Amino acid sequence: MNPISVVYDHQDFLIINKPDHIAVQDQESAQGVLPYLRTQTGIDKLWLIHRLDKVTSGLLILAKNQAAASRLSQLFSQRMINKFYIALSNKRPKKKQGTVSGDMRKVRDGVWMLEKSMQAPAVSQFFSFGQDKGARLFMVKPYTGKTHQIRVMMKSLGCPILGDKSYKGEDADRVYLHAFKLTFNYQGESINVSCLPQTGGKFTEPGFKDKIESIGVPEALTWPALKPALLKTIGKKSEQDE
Repeated sequence: MNPISVVYDHQDFLIINKPDHIAVQDQESAQGVLPYLRTQTGIDKLWLIHRLDKVTSGLLILAKNQAAASRLSQLFSQRMINKFYIALSNKRPKKKQGTVSGDMRKVRDGVWMLEKSMQAPAVSQFFSFGQDKGARLFMVKPYTGKTHQIRVMMKSLGCPILGDKSYKGEDADRVYLHAFKLTFNYQGESINVSCLPQTGGKFTEPGFKDKIESIGVPEALTWPALKPALLKTIGKKSEQDE
């Protein structure tokens, strides 16, 4: 495996650009990101603060000490770390922006589905933008961190992510989902980090970077406010795979 890109190196934590198709933890047949980073950086122990699904690339935070891990985990639990993802689909949603919420139920072989019930819902918001050759670019802001949350949301919109065969996405050279940006305040220091994906023909083709830049700063988009009742329902949940 090529060296993993360290996007931000703080005295208390690292933010890396996780490659797609590499698990965070060890697997039976391959080394995961966490042990690989220990070897690459020479840091004896790293604490995983949140997770990304194996097929998802992008920004991942790892603490360098127990105190930092506790602080960062608290920020996640209080929803004070803003996350923005980019995804591609060849389908067009009925609306150009919106909120998707509902409970998630595991149905088979690690695949999940969105239900209408709202006991402990997954909540995400999205903006959809036109791309060349009929593709659609989605900017997604998850408010919760459920397993496969964004992949299930895209499927529920009728816009499965390109390459995501588990959710009926069209065949592609990778699953086109990338954790693009993180913003948060850490002990009075403003952290604002973004990175573009490094793999995938459609992510790296000429003009994609210009398209992302034309959208502007994702946190400045007009994300609708969540209703108080929904905010109360989601409460403080732990971060999981996305």
